[in-house]
Order: sequence, then C-alpha cells, then structure tokens
Amino acid sequence: MIFSEDFPWYPFFTVLSFLWGAATGSFLNVCIYRIPRDESVVKPRSHCPHCNQLIPWYLNIPIFSYLMLMGRCRFCKARITPRYVLVELLVAALFLLVWLKYNVVMGARPLGVVPIVSAGLVPVLWLYVSGLVLATFVDFEHMIIPDSVSIGGMIVGVILSPLVPAMHGVDTALAALIQSAIGLALGFGMLWSIGKLGSAIFRKPAMGFGDVKLIGAIGAFTGWQGVLFTVVGSSLVGSVVGISLVLVGGKRMQSRIPYGPYLAVAAVIWIFWGQTWWQAYLDLLTRPALGS
Repeated sequence: MIFSEDFPWYPFFTVLSFLWGAATGSFLNVCIYRIPRDESVVKPRSHCPHCNQLIPWYLNIPIFSYLMLMGRCRFCKARITPRYVLVELLVAALFLLVWLKYNVVMGARPLGVVPIVSAGLVPVLWLYVSGLVLATFVDFEHMIIPDSVSIGGMIVGVILSPLVPAMHGVDTALAALIQSAIGLALGFGMLWSIGKLGSAIFRKPAMGFGDVKLIGAIGAFTGWQGVLFTVVGSSLVGSVVGISLVLVGGKRMQSRIPYGPYLAVAAVIWIFWGQTWWQAYLDLLTRPALGS
C-alpha cells in the first residue's frame, strides 16, 4: 500500500489535510453567514460586514489572518467574531483526524480512533463533517438548520453510499444503499415520533423539523447503528449541557436551546470512536453472567 507509516510524503499529506481543513472552514464561515440570509456563497467576494470593504487575499488566509489582525478589520477596526477562527481551527482538526483514521490501519491508533481501510472514505468523511459543522453553527446563531444541509445531506448520503460501500462497512453497492436507506428512514422516523410525542405531552413544539431532517441525513451517511448511537449520544450530551446551563448560566428549563449541535457532536463521536464503543456495549450484553 502506498501510504505506509514509512512513506516519505506522509507528513506532507498530514499537513495538507490540516491546511485543506482550514481553507474549508473559511468557506464554511461564508456559508454560515450567507445561507440563512439567502445570499449567494460565491458572490460578492469576502467583505467586512461592517464597512463592506472587500478583503484582499492576503488578509483572508485561514487562521493566520485573524491572529495577525488581532481579531479586527484592517480597514474599519471593527471586531471580527471569534467564530471565524474557531470554525477554521475546528474543521482543520477534524480533517486531520479523518486523515489519521486512514493511517491507523498501518498500526498506530492516535487518540484511539477507529481505523478505515478505504482511501475513498477520506473525502466522504471530510464532506460529512463539513456539513455537520455548517449545521451546528447556523443552528447556534439562527435556530434553524438549512435544507441545503439536511435534505442535501440525505440526497448526497444515499448517492455516495453505493459508490463508496465502505461508508457502511459492506462490500457491495446494493448492501450499502440498503443500509443508507434504512438509516435515513430510521433516523427521520425516530426523531419525528419523539417530537410528536413531546409536543403532545408538553402542548408545544418539542423539536424543530430541521433536527428531524438532520438525523435523516446522518442516517444516510452512517446507517442504522450510527442513528441509534447519535440519538442516544445527543440526548446525553444535551442533558449534561442543558443542566449545566441551568445551574451555572442562569438558563431556565423552558429556555429554547438548539438541538442540532448535540446531534452533530454525537455524529462526530460515532465516526471516530462510536464503533469501538458499540462493540464494547454488545460484548457487555453478551458476556456470561458471573457465576453462571
């Protein structure tokens, strides 16, 4: 195999993965700002939202430019939200971790990530985590999840599954397509049912339909196991964060908190560590009882 641990160019591709992630994060920042406002993500060029001055390329270098400018516009000195550099760093780190997933099959397992053996999975997972990051920050800022992410994710997940069967750990295109369809239907159906039940109990909307569509997209990429893990994991993460906000931040239990970010966090955990945890859980269930 070309990319072995002693391949002389491996460090180059490792650095390239980080830089490509930072560049992708920069583009996602454009999407996070413009998509909820129904603006084109292509035109006009990047500009300061305060003074509308176009930003030259040398002031638009991911991560570096924000640090060099100390978080302020070069022209009007208005403060730049730290979300820009946060997204760039986050996506760069996720892209790097995805690349390391491909390398771990050679032996080492940095951070204990689950290895992947198909190089075709690397760009697929890059696309997947990019969509999750986009959904997370739009939901944080606007309490919506764009259809271009959720419905688009469903469509792309179903299309890519037979092309890259390794997405679902199977060998044939048909098996991968079936896994994707089951994951989409299960995820959509589960959260839709939970939302309807919650609305009936609390007599008010319990879950946004954007969350329902997002878990459908997650299921299209990860199958039914990924859906179950994501639903349970997001509930746990959401409970911990929600209670913490009530105790520390003064939030009320009735306060509206976006659920999409919790789904995204659990979905990311699944692709890096979830299968190991899932197998450990199954082993625990099938372990003979002590003394039997």
